[in-house]
Amino acid sequence: MLLTLATTHPPARDLGFLLHKHPDRVHSFTEPMGTAHVFYPEATDDRCTVALLLEVDPVGLVRGRKGAPGEGFALAQYVNDRPYAASSMLAMALKDVFRTAMTGRCNARPELAAAAIPLEIHVPAVASRAGSDLPRRLFEPLGWRVAVATGPLDPDVPAWGESPYLDVRLSGTLRLAEALNHLYVLLPVLDDAKHYRVGGDEVDKLLRAGADWLASHPESDLIARRYLSHRRELTRSALARLAEVDDTEPEQLDDALGGAVELDPPDRPLSLAEQRRGAVLAVLRSHAARRVGDLGCGEGLLARELLGERTIEHVLAADVSARALRIAGSRLGVERMSDAQRARLTLIQSSLTYRDERLTGLDAAVLMEVVEHVDP
Repeated sequence: MLLTLATTHPPARDLGFLLHKHPDRVHSFTEPMGTAHVFYPEATDDRCTVALLLEVDPVGLVRGRKGAPGEGFALAQYVNDRPYAASSMLAMALKDVFRTAMTGRCNARPELAAAAIPLEIHVPAVASRAGSDLPRRLFEPLGWRVAVATGPLDPDVPAWGESPYLDVRLSGTLRLAEALNHLYVLLPVLDDAKHYRVGGDEVDKLLRAGADWLASHPESDLIARRYLSHRRELTRSALARLAEVDDTEPEQLDDALGGAVELDPPDRPLSLAEQRRGAVLAVLRSHAARRVGDLGCGEGLLARELLGERTIEHVLAADVSARALRIAGSRLGVERMSDAQRARLTLIQSSLTYRDERLTGLDAAVLMEVVEHVDP
């Protein structure tokens, strides 16, 4: 899959300083889904274009994956649009290779990093099964001019109809960091099918990348719902935190959660377990607890929701089972966490039947799945 970004801001070759990638070299990076290459098809003082090419290994994506019996032999796992159409994979690669540029830092050209410059972005294959109007709804409110082209799925077989893949071109005058954050959030929103399991840390990622624009975006509810894979609890958490910034009334928040039914499937009823976790979160919010212990955390379902709460500064997740803690660490994505996210979480093996000094200093302790096993 391919993405190009160009500027004519003189001297245009300074784009290399902003991206921290020299225009005269090819840069390659190993990603979980394949290999990302950064190179410059053109680099003059009048115009400079950088290209991000992501080579996806479809076999590597499936290798070692656990699923239902026989699933490993499903041809669709190997033959699909994942290697070609822009998706969450391209967004992840974008963040990995341009991480510093996304923060707006450039020691060599700090004044350029802070300036709005003319930018042109081209993504030749965008999966948008919601139609060609969605890219305009997402990017135009952010100051982009959007050109969308489509065509038949196969010119030799007109009966197959229009292709679900769009050729999208964006042009505008924005800060480079703003442009990269727009792409990081909105490419997965267009595709609406993330390649990894979405957990509570995705709320933080969304709000961090959309800090300057998401609250005021007219499609903020649709963006949150699609970015968070239609998980109602996570979407509600994201919209509630956005409402704090935008002073949205609770009634408007409820409307947002139920909106856009023409594009998104209706929310399923909450399970009893989800209702129980929601009730626990409500009590913790009412007491303004900042350091919370999830004692008997099991596989980390509640801990994931606790980490999604901005007001909770630290989560201590404890369980007597080493196996449960390993699963919890995997479910919470500990290996993929940033240092700041990792500092908010402590995973320990501990039993409630013994004194443990590591459990001191908490504002609240939750025994959601354990209290029935504790002697009166």
